[in-house]
Amino acid sequence: MLFNYRYSGQTEVYSNATSAGISFAPDTHREPTFFNGKLRKKIAFREAISALHDVVVSDLRFKPKDKTAYKEWAAQQESVWLAEAMGQFNAAAAQQQMEALREELNNIYKEKEKVMAPYYKARQTYFNHLYQKDRDAWFVLDPVISVHPDEIFFECFSQDESAYGKLSASYNVFKEVNEFKCGTTNIDYSANLYNEFQKIRDYKETTFSVDPGGFSVQTTQEEMFREVKIDLPDSWVRGFLQVSSAMTLPAATFDLHPMDVYNFCSWLRRFKEVKGPRSIRFVLEPGRPVKAIFEPWNKEIECARSIYTGPQRREIRIWGRRRLLILERLIPVAKKFTVHLTGSGLPSFYVADLGDMQFTLGLSGWTANDWSRAGQFDLMAPRAEVSDLTKQVVYSDLQETWMGTGEEIAARTGQTLPQVLAALGIYTQAGKVIYDLHTGYYRLRELSREPLPLDQLRFSNPKEESASRLMKEGKITCTAQQVPNVGLQVTGNITAARRTYHPVIVIDADERMSTAHCDCHDYLTNKLYKGPCEHMLALRMTYEQQKNNNNA
Repeated sequence: MLFNYRYSGQTEVYSNATSAGISFAPDTHREPTFFNGKLRKKIAFREAISALHDVVVSDLRFKPKDKTAYKEWAAQQESVWLAEAMGQFNAAAAQQQMEALREELNNIYKEKEKVMAPYYKARQTYFNHLYQKDRDAWFVLDPVISVHPDEIFFECFSQDESAYGKLSASYNVFKEVNEFKCGTTNIDYSANLYNEFQKIRDYKETTFSVDPGGFSVQTTQEEMFREVKIDLPDSWVRGFLQVSSAMTLPAATFDLHPMDVYNFCSWLRRFKEVKGPRSIRFVLEPGRPVKAIFEPWNKEIECARSIYTGPQRREIRIWGRRRLLILERLIPVAKKFTVHLTGSGLPSFYVADLGDMQFTLGLSGWTANDWSRAGQFDLMAPRAEVSDLTKQVVYSDLQETWMGTGEEIAARTGQTLPQVLAALGIYTQAGKVIYDLHTGYYRLRELSREPLPLDQLRFSNPKEESASRLMKEGKITCTAQQVPNVGLQVTGNITAARRTYHPVIVIDADERMSTAHCDCHDYLTNKLYKGPCEHMLALRMTYEQQKNNNNA
């Protein structure tokens, strides 16, 4: 998927003995979005923006060892090994021949190293230069920045597409706000800015701006603009579309003291596992301190300062725990960390309370399990049919107010809450709205200035494509009943490929698929760790269609 950006100049950070300034260059292809103010909380902002950088450069995917040199050596040694194997027929002659071969090979190796040395040195020098001087070539997507009436926030994704970062800063972070215009834009975020951010000090007057000047340059000065064309993989774009849906899933929520997070990071720094399971098992008992058990050592860390206030006992395991080290820089400036665990092997969110700033770290179920390929969490979101008029009314309200809870939007528009939530879910999946986990607001945020190719993105997931096909075939029957204190339980029979499947799903009061099970191979193998199976999706879609027909 090709994205075109055009920046007026480059993002700059300047610093001297008495002052500093941060000027981000926005994408001039977008509607004018700008901001200008002076930072009040400089140190906290420096640490938070640095943690956001840690998300951008994070790549914990498994990298196999390069065995090219070994394979070349093994191929060259093959004749020697063969001679050694045959040496038993004439040991003396074979030994003499092997010595001659070894000497000849050693001479060849030395000559090869002499010839190839300049090439290897030049190649390493190039990669070192690229990484240090032009590190942007190693990364893919510039962060997205949104200016809202109450705050300004950045969003970014990691290289391995398994970690999401969002830094929200209310206007209280600034002691002086000169001008701003609400909107969303991409910003030129050069990698060498990280070193410049470290120069921010509390005693320096620091100016923060999304440069509005980039929109007033005349077209005769086209040479001042820098064109950037990035061909993003669909999975990267789809990852952004998954996050808000994952945030709306039912979750076990509790607060952690910063020292508890420090203890987690300290243990991960001190010990490196050599075998599985590589997980953290959270034991949550009402009225008791949160316990975290690090496997495979079964090391228990009791968070004495953090009491779980949930209604029932829960035990949840998460994987990909080394990504939590991204939070390390925030420990000295954070008041608390609010943890949202959606389930074992499902996404987890960590919201660092920095006073007037919040840093949200979202992690997929596993490091190698990115948001889009294996966690189809937008498919658990409301799937109700919504009229075009309702969608337009909801979107127009957000264009005027920029944010609001589902209840507030329903009150302002006069629409029912289920219809509003369904419309918001549709816009979330289209990249036009984001759910704010900290405030509970739905916020207007255009991921791209051009409409995203939803037809291209929609059926990139084979499960939903299969579910749509099953639904069209019409071999689905379902019954629904309300279960007290649980939700609406929908049971179905689906005939496909000369076999009948029996999926069961539970839909909660917010029209979300809170739990489900099926007797198909997909569910028996993966449970819900990789999202609902095609039969659960087909059952959900059939139920929604029948409900709409009955209401018509």
